[in-house]
Amino acid sequence: MIDKLAYIHPDAKIGNNVTIGPWTYIGADVEVGDDCWFSSHVVVKGPTVIGKGNKFYQFASVGEDCQDKKFAGEATRLIIGDNNVIRESVTIHRGTTQDNWETRIGSDNLFMAYVHIAHDCVVGNNVIMSNNASIAGHVHVGDFAILGGMTGVHQFVKIGAHAFTAGYSLVLKDVPPFVMASGQPAIPRGLNSEGLKRRGFSKESQLAVRHAYKTLYRNGLTVEEAVEQLKEAAVDDEQVKLLVDFIASSSRGIVR
Repeated sequence: MIDKLAYIHPDAKIGNNVTIGPWTYIGADVEVGDDCWFSSHVVVKGPTVIGKGNKFYQFASVGEDCQDKKFAGEATRLIIGDNNVIRESVTIHRGTTQDNWETRIGSDNLFMAYVHIAHDCVVGNNVIMSNNASIAGHVHVGDFAILGGMTGVHQFVKIGAHAFTAGYSLVLKDVPPFVMASGQPAIPRGLNSEGLKRRGFSKESQLAVRHAYKTLYRNGLTVEEAVEQLKEAAVDDEQVKLLVDFIASSSRGIVR
């Protein structure tokens, strides 16, 4: 399952049933879980830990040194979960000592061609990043978020769970859970209602989130006033609580 033209460093650890194509490079301090598949011309450098069932397409660069000018060659890490699809020419960099020493990717994500994930990012599960979407250093992306093609996300920004950014969006502030945003800079454009339906949220929960969105964006309230009103609803609905907690933890402020 390993092509004779592939290079595997003697210190690399390769799991069971792994396919590695020609001219793929697996460097030192790399651990690859079972059932992973690497096309040709993939480069993986360490320290990097890769879970099970991941697919890496040609010319992906995974675990490379970051592009932060403060980086001085420290042994920072990249951690990747299970069952991710990493398409052509995707770049994912390791972390820095200025954060938690690692970049972390969850499971069941789809990163389309030319996606860039910078140092110290934390990406959740079931995320879709469309072609050429790029997230700068220290960005956090929540579960089930979708970033449209050419989306650019400023460093330290947080994208909430189930949020959606349209193509060519420039995201300079945090996007709360369930919110759709677009523009340059991105502003809120509505609620990701279709995403709520597809993911099986109850009608009651959908109504609660819709009311929360109106409170936050349509009633002429400040963020602080809106959050105070939403705290009561958050007691009875987990999704509203997720929204309130996200806003409370925002350091850059949310899109408005």
